[in-house]
Amino acid sequence: MSICAKDSGGPYNYDLVTTLSNIARELELDYAIDVYPHYGSDVEATLSAGYDIRHGLIGPGVYASHNYERSHMDGVRNTYELVRAYVQR
Repeated sequence: MSICAKDSGGPYNYDLVTTLSNIARELELDYAIDVYPHYGSDVEATLSAGYDIRHGLIGPGVYASHNYERSHMDGVRNTYELVRAYVQR
């Protein structure tokens, strides 16, 4: 699973990224902190529209992009477990 710290639009919310990585560590999930310098997420549009939100990006991690993407079930499971634990706190 990937927890993104920064993309082409800039860094994600430090407190949220830290919280997510702490939860992942507590649950012993397989994760990596990633930086995507050539990728932008929907967060950019939301911030550009003037919303003041704590923003972050997580996902199961994929190999390749757009044309043929592959994920592993462990990445999907780890993403689900992280979201579930975050929502329950």
